[in-house]
Amino acid sequence: MEKYRPKNILITGAAGFIGSHVANWLTQSYSEYRIIVLDKLDYCSNLKNLGPSQLRPNFKFVKGDICSADFTYFILTTESIDTVMHFAAQTHVDNSFGNSFEFIRNNVHGTCVLLEACKAFGHIKRFVHVSTDEVYGETDEKAVVGNHEASQLLPTNPYSASKAGAEMIVMAYGRSYGLPVIITRGNNVYGPHQFPEKLVPKFILLAMKGQPLPIHGDGSNVRSFLYCEDVAEAFDIIIHKGEVGHIYNIGTEEEKSVTDVAEDICQLFSLDASVAIKFVENRPFNDQRYFLDSRKLKNLGWSEKTKWEDGLKKTMEWYIRNPDWWSDVSLALHPHPRMLSVSGLGKDHHKAGFGASSFTLENSDDDKNVCRKKGSIDVCKSRL
Repeated sequence: MEKYRPKNILITGAAGFIGSHVANWLTQSYSEYRIIVLDKLDYCSNLKNLGPSQLRPNFKFVKGDICSADFTYFILTTESIDTVMHFAAQTHVDNSFGNSFEFIRNNVHGTCVLLEACKAFGHIKRFVHVSTDEVYGETDEKAVVGNHEASQLLPTNPYSASKAGAEMIVMAYGRSYGLPVIITRGNNVYGPHQFPEKLVPKFILLAMKGQPLPIHGDGSNVRSFLYCEDVAEAFDIIIHKGEVGHIYNIGTEEEKSVTDVAEDICQLFSLDASVAIKFVENRPFNDQRYFLDSRKLKNLGWSEKTKWEDGLKKTMEWYIRNPDWWSDVSLALHPHPRMLSVSGLGKDHHKAGFGASSFTLENSDDDKNVCRKKGSIDVCKSRL
């Protein structure tokens, strides 16, 4: 099968964790591609995550919200986008229990707005929608074969329900309008510069501070963890070799209970796990296990390269070198964080400087397509 070759790629949610690793990978690997990255700079996004790409001539940063139809259509048309990789989403399960409406607005409504803009634009050749293993719901504890791409979707929490709903809309636009969609469903990803509301960076930062590592429930819940660079390579393969209309699982066969993760981190920091680990109240619902069958992706040539022990050590070393990457993470380190109601978190995210290849686009009720300089950043107002 002939490889697909994009020209102008729009990556939404690209200042977040996974999106930034994919953006940096593609920007550095393919100088002939233009990589336009889009992010509204939410609490868990950081411009510094895109540092390896910011000075490259094929890179451009755009600040904005995919929930704005005018804004999204403007970007597609002015940048001649032919490929969309849609990472933008609210992703933390704990937050979804506290503010499910925000998850529906971002994950479902935002995806629909983006799809409608792509349909109206009419020149999209690939639309890669990034979903999650959680849409399958719980995997049986005794299962030896994971969920495959045709398995039933049985989401159990507001986050996974919002991602399943977004998938349904993506599939519908593929069938109804012929939009060239591809869907991915991935296991947990870990690695450098992940916001510490997630399990691995939270435990690492707490261990660095000498504070207890909180485990929800009895700690027997099992998750599969993939290192960020392996996931970036997976998206590289999917964008070039993935077939339109298909779904691809991105998973690993190595599983760890939450207690296993905590104990491994304690060992890296030479902590007594019996003292450092603290069991706390469980979530309202906590899936016991997620397990994926990724043979379809492996048949395209992908394979996991980073062993858990090596990836965890590299991640720990990165956080030790960069303890102040995030300005204030005290609320994120809480056993049950609720970050969506927080304003002003990480204000230094917006101070990272970008060169002339970057601009910020703001929505306005007047001044059609007017741009002005703001330091080294072009601030554009668009009203289509």
